[in-house]
Amino acid sequence: MAFYLMRFSYTPATWSKLMQNPEDRRDAARAYIEQVGGALHGFWYGFGKYDGYAILEAPDNVSLAGAVLAITAGGALASVETTVLMTVEETLEALAKGKGIGYRRPGESPAT
Repeated sequence: MAFYLMRFSYTPATWSKLMQNPEDRRDAARAYIEQVGGALHGFWYGFGKYDGYAILEAPDNVSLAGAVLAITAGGALASVETTVLMTVEETLEALAKGKGIGYRRPGESPAT
């Protein structure tokens, strides 16, 4: 299972509806991600570019994308951005794989 950071902003209409009828959206977020075999690990609101943040776990990128697309299609969000999170172990593995790749900068001659 992979972890993801989802950042989102509500539309003004969504904030208006929440002000008229406040509700805890964690339950809804949990239900959506569980439908694709995932889990909600955290849900926060904040100040700044984004209104909210969620840490999600899903079986794979396609499953997570399906859940995020369904949420986005609902029209309550003005923006959403999702980042795949890697464990330290995964990053160490990627560094080891990257070490053996002979990268050449554009315009440089291939190494001989």
